[in-house]
Amino acid sequence: MSNDDQGLLEWTMEQNRFCATAMSRAVSATNLVKHRPALGQTIRPALGSIVASTEMAAYDPDPDYFFHWLRDSALVADALRDAIEDGTLEPSAIEHLTNFVAFSLDLCHLDGPSFLRRGFYPEAVEPSFRQHLRSREEIAEIAGDKALGETRYNADGSIDLMKWARPQSDGLALRALTVMRCFALDGFRERAGETASALLRYDLDYTLSHWRGPCYDLWEENLGFHYHTRLVQQAALAAAAEFLAAEGDAKRAAACADAARALLVELDAHFDPHDGVYRGRLPDAGPSLDATPPRRLDIAVVLGAIQAGRRAGPHSVVDPRMLGTLAELEHLFEQDYPINRMRPADCAPALGRYAGDSYFTGGAYFFSTLGAAQYCFLLAQAAAEGEAVVVADESRGPLAELLRTPAESLPSGALAPPLRERLAEAALRRGDMYLAMVRRHTPASREMAEQFSRYDGAPTSSRNLTWSYACFISAVAARRRAVHAMGEARVG
Repeated sequence: MSNDDQGLLEWTMEQNRFCATAMSRAVSATNLVKHRPALGQTIRPALGSIVASTEMAAYDPDPDYFFHWLRDSALVADALRDAIEDGTLEPSAIEHLTNFVAFSLDLCHLDGPSFLRRGFYPEAVEPSFRQHLRSREEIAEIAGDKALGETRYNADGSIDLMKWARPQSDGLALRALTVMRCFALDGFRERAGETASALLRYDLDYTLSHWRGPCYDLWEENLGFHYHTRLVQQAALAAAAEFLAAEGDAKRAAACADAARALLVELDAHFDPHDGVYRGRLPDAGPSLDATPPRRLDIAVVLGAIQAGRRAGPHSVVDPRMLGTLAELEHLFEQDYPINRMRPADCAPALGRYAGDSYFTGGAYFFSTLGAAQYCFLLAQAAAEGEAVVVADESRGPLAELLRTPAESLPSGALAPPLRERLAEAALRRGDMYLAMVRRHTPASREMAEQFSRYDGAPTSSRNLTWSYACFISAVAARRRAVHAMGEARVG
């Protein structure tokens, strides 16, 4: 190992510990108080809540992320599980997960009519803010499935009164995946098993009932049918089919298995054979749900692959079409961001969300760049464990680039074992190059914002984004598993 490699590894381990501490501050942050004067609101986080950012911002100019998002909280809880499993956090941190499950179950019982009857609807709202306030009529509809499709909640467990992109269906599927993964922890099963099972029923029932319908996307911008949402729903239902069968619930297991198979067909329809990539959103069939045309490339596709955790086959990290999609995203941002054009040779490109992104600086995102790192580590693990990696039209170029070999020298079909072993090493190296780019743009304070500027790498948008810390932890956990798998393969 070179000095540069050793230095990156040491920084990564130190940053991982920092991220675990910073992320934990957003969980059950009962010591914090958030005031929203325009709404006459004071929020004190409840046990088990996970705020998307601990910063007390109010679009001044940084965004107000002091909410419990379904999506973010599920991904953070999954990162907590990773940090507990690998010893970054003490076993006592399981209490965070048990509190998260209890808080999440309480959210399922929110009731808008009761909220209104108890006089909680704000009357003294600043005139300039009234345009952002949800109507009484909309609040009155929040009950049952409408409560689960709420997207985000106040950190004290109350209804979010602001207008937002609703419904979103990926968060419940992600939470179901996280809960099922947490059952592997002995302490979690012992302390939260019954509550977690009840929560899982809510999340799976909602997913079974709503996977056929449109919702808003990961970026909370477009209404329609989204690859990311469908992929995490498919993964949750497929995992639930096995989980419920083992629990003896054959009827619900069969329903989940049927829906998971149907979703695979829907996911296949997102492939664009002309461009050789997965589209994040399908063109609307019938009356337009959203006037915005679907994007050609969206990092949400790749994030869906790592969050779903499919080990092999279509829509996994070894899918030739997924490899081609990530390669096209890399090329897009290499050309689009000045920080990529001036990066050192040992750094992979910083990645954003999609072309033309105008949110704040429309810059690179830590969760996008770390997501690519995690993808590479998952690919390394899959190759080391003997999963089939196929050379096809979409993957020939990306695989040749990783293996540093001419594309025409790669025969079509599954890579032979010697090449697969080389691919594991190459994918691990590529993941480290993404970590090197993250290191390059992480300030000396180690704090991670939502974005870093496409021009100079300065932090922008939300500061101390909990999801950024979670993504770092998840990427490092994936790296550990890849290194272990590669070591096992060598011994074998």
